Amino acid sequence: MTFTDILGQQHAAASNARIVSLVPSITELLCDLGLAQQLVGRTGFCIHPADVVRDIPKVGGTKDVNIEKIRKLAPTHLVVNIDENEKPTVDKLAEFVPNIVVTHPIEPRDNLALVQLMGGVFCAQERANAWCSEFERELAQVGTGRPQRVLYCIWKDPWMTVSRDTYIARMLALIGWSIPQIGDVRYPSFQWSDALVQEVDQVLLSSEPYRFTEEHVDALERQIGKPVQLVDGEMMSWYGSRALQGIRYLKGLAAAG
Repeated sequence: MTFTDILGQQHAAASNARIVSLVPSITELLCDLGLAQQLVGRTGFCIHPADVVRDIPKVGGTKDVNIEKIRKLAPTHLVVNIDENEKPTVDKLAEFVPNIVVTHPIEPRDNLALVQLMGGVFCAQERANAWCSEFERELAQVGTGRPQRVLYCIWKDPWMTVSRDTYIARMLALIGWSIPQIGDVRYPSFQWSDALVQEVDQVLLSSEPYRFTEEHVDALERQIGKPVQLVDGEMMSWYGSRALQGIRYLKGLAAAG
């Protein structure tokens, strides 16, 4: 039996795979599927679960990968993501890594296929099936709260947000929250204006990739005169096993209004 990644590439089950993961959220997923012992490399941003990944060698960042270090680890499988990893780097790694498993979840339900792919390729199907069942139960219980238009900020200097064509936007849509469309790119920069402020009900400052704090919340509220709140970026943007916690986190946001 083979399993198909987002590019349509077929992967056979590999019970003895040596895995390098260049995707923080998928590193966490692989650990939760009981595959930590097969992870021979991870990025410095792969920080969960902390007590497990600290023993897995780092191979650089998601973009600045140490290719020679990966070569020495002799992985049989490399797990990458279309958004997080750069194609030229992945192409270089493909010259000596036999299997490149490509992922690209763009909405919450894509987590089901992602988890089944990881569980299938790396022979952890029982745990993958159990996780998917729990995720579907949680997803079915999500109800939309009061519709809101929110500006989700991911960076400062320059200010940057997300477009509707992102996983984050589709997570927010589960609870009936929508975002304004700014520009044609997925992660556009913007400037504050009266027109933009009037278009939204509140602003969400993400804890990552820029580390917004409550001080930023207070300062921005005084500046724009609209509600601003700090949100956990991992809960909003990490797919894989953290998406289950993310759905529960969204329920809390909706309940708080």
